[in-house]
Amino acid sequence: MLLIAFAFSVMADPVSSVAYAVEAALRALGGDLSLLLATMGLVVAIITLVIVNYRQLISRYPKGGGASAAVGEAFGDGWSFIPIGALVVDFVLTIAVSVSAGASAAIAYFPALAPWRMEIAVALLLVVGVATLFGHLGRVIFAVMTLTFIALMAAVLIYGIGVTPQAQGTITETVPHLPIVAVLLAFPVAMALATGVEAPSTAIAELGQLDDAGRRRFGRLTLWFTLAVVGTTTIGLAVELVHLRIGIPGPDTTQIAELARVAAPAPLFAAFQLATALLLLAAASSSFQAGPGMLKALARHARADGQRVGILPAALARTNSRHTPIWGVALFAVLGVTITIIAGGDDQSLVLYYAVAVFLSFLGGLLAMARFSFRERRPASLMLNLVGALVVLFTLIMNLSRGLPLLSLGAALVVSAVLHQIWVRSGRPEGVRSAQAAETAEPESNSPAP
Repeated sequence: MLLIAFAFSVMADPVSSVAYAVEAALRALGGDLSLLLATMGLVVAIITLVIVNYRQLISRYPKGGGASAAVGEAFGDGWSFIPIGALVVDFVLTIAVSVSAGASAAIAYFPALAPWRMEIAVALLLVVGVATLFGHLGRVIFAVMTLTFIALMAAVLIYGIGVTPQAQGTITETVPHLPIVAVLLAFPVAMALATGVEAPSTAIAELGQLDDAGRRRFGRLTLWFTLAVVGTTTIGLAVELVHLRIGIPGPDTTQIAELARVAAPAPLFAAFQLATALLLLAAASSSFQAGPGMLKALARHARADGQRVGILPAALARTNSRHTPIWGVALFAVLGVTITIIAGGDDQSLVLYYAVAVFLSFLGGLLAMARFSFRERRPASLMLNLVGALVVLFTLIMNLSRGLPLLSLGAALVVSAVLHQIWVRSGRPEGVRSAQAAETAEPESNSPAP
């Protein structure tokens, strides 16, 4: 039962992304509903290809580590800071996007709150950050939120089948580009659905009750389960939006809220909005744990086995009585609040910068796996890895072609470069590529190194 809860908990990020990713795609299409299904189908296909490749990564690193472990082994420890830096940026953006989307969900039900969008988003971020200081909210809670959202989403979609279409929002019949060009330009903004794909490859380190074979099997099954749930939910939502003619929503609501308002009875609509907001906060909480946890693993501290490790200031390893890294949480809170304020609490503005950093991590992991396949003379795996890397690179290029995501890429590379320089000055200690996995697998230590 606990393993099932664990599986659903690591799905919080990609499932919560459905709440804003489909709307972001339609906005990029200029409101052309006729291309929405093709766009989201392409997104799901790319996620499928990444997941197929990441099964190999989980098989190779059953104790966790993800892309950073693979890149470090394939190209040297110094290169592992690229996926690490990318994930740091991704965690910060996940926090900001999730709380902003949570604010949007609240405003969609209570439109009178619209003037305080930014303040609500910041308040939600601070509430989640403070709650994190009291310890892990628990995989079980995340799992319940994810399950509740999925169940209510299914109910909304079922109700919508029998509803007479009634156009809502902005809908256009033409786009400024050829259909294929419009889809290629639009699909990258919906790749927020890919966030969380790497979660099983690192989170399996927490499954101390399983041996390596068990963690491999559990990690692979979780990946496929995530694809099944996210893929079905996304395509089902896109089909229903097209069927009911739900276009780009007004400024004080969301597309998914308008679908629920039109398709479902009032009590279900209220429950759905509440579940959406709670799931988004769960996704923010997950990143509030993972980000500071990564910094803690890289900070100077004594592990449970007595070994002193780390390159970052020891303060980032200092935890409270609940084993929560205090200063790491504070740092991510400050960064999250800053980005949320700059974006005015608008999740649809933030999503334009999203999913770039995590695709940089994907690219590194797939290139590393391609190198392993080449060394080990596994041509079929090599072909799969190279195709995956090319598709991820194409997605990254298409995303960057929009201009704004260059800021996210730049931030990820700056963080990577700073961490690399600190590592060099620290004497290039070995093992940084698997620091997070080792820290997660170890019993918690509350004694940072001096």
